[in-house]
Amino acid sequence: MVHRPRRALVTGTAGFIGFHLARRLLADGWLVTGVDGMTPYYDVSLKQARHARLRRSNAFHAHEIMLEDDAALPDAFDAAKPDVVVHLAAQAGVRYSLENPRAYVDANLVGTFNVLEGVRRHAPAHFLLASTSSVYGANTDMPFAETDRTDHPLTVYAATKKATETMAHSYAHLWKLPTTAFRFFTVYGPWGRPDMALFKFVRAILAGEPIEIYGEGAMQRDFTYVDDLVEAIARLIEAPPVEGAPVAPCDSLSPAAPWRAVNIAGGRPVGLVPFVETIEAALGVGAKKILLPLQKGDVPATFARAELLEALTGYVPATPVEEGVRRFVAWYREHYGVPAT
Repeated sequence: MVHRPRRALVTGTAGFIGFHLARRLLADGWLVTGVDGMTPYYDVSLKQARHARLRRSNAFHAHEIMLEDDAALPDAFDAAKPDVVVHLAAQAGVRYSLENPRAYVDANLVGTFNVLEGVRRHAPAHFLLASTSSVYGANTDMPFAETDRTDHPLTVYAATKKATETMAHSYAHLWKLPTTAFRFFTVYGPWGRPDMALFKFVRAILAGEPIEIYGEGAMQRDFTYVDDLVEAIARLIEAPPVEGAPVAPCDSLSPAAPWRAVNIAGGRPVGLVPFVETIEAALGVGAKKILLPLQKGDVPATFARAELLEALTGYVPATPVEEGVRRFVAWYREHYGVPAT
């Protein structure tokens, strides 16, 4: 008997994480339909370069449309006939949400609603959507557990991501759609976003420009290397929630739907100053540092509990920050033609 390849629809495939996940699924033999709107939030040529890499595979088919386009998105679903849907596309960035909150409402709320309608119509075996550690908001008890309350978001970005979790829960309940909301913790690595700290720091240090370190350098982040994140997502795809069947005492499985939230992180926060020192070591160049107060909407620290992820997948992200930063620097030098000093 000949088995057909499994089919995945992935939103955000021209983005940082979507690109890496699509590449992993293609390597695993999936047929991948990518959806991305190519918004100008950051350098579109970087997004185009990611999609160009994916298009080298005949198993990848791209739809460059906005999720808000409720006329075009159903066509992408119909073409994909997905067994699994992974929704990664979003308007990202905590600080940009202070400048342009409407972009978050349009992309994250309206766009996610349209994705959910596609999921409802096609009923894939598993729907997975990206959330964020920012939903923990004003919580101060750490490490953050999936069962912690997430009722006090501190930014419009966090509020919209919390809203997408609850929207997905309602669809999971009404239509019995197995749904996993995974919460990211400061993902970094090759092909990363230019608005993120590692990218900004490397670019500025190589240009001899000062870097701005917020929170007076006292901030801590639970950094997650992108390949570790993708490994966790690939394993979670194979672990759809079953209503009424929790897998561990710490399970966040809903009592009313086949829905759960899962942290994806290693549970090893790193201070921002040691992180910068790691970048300096990888570059062989010292940084000119400007210490600034915590920005509006930022939190002093993120720190995840990873027991549920391990219970579901047998896996916890473990790439050391030193190794991950070295890999990013090597990619940056190659991609932008910056020779080693």
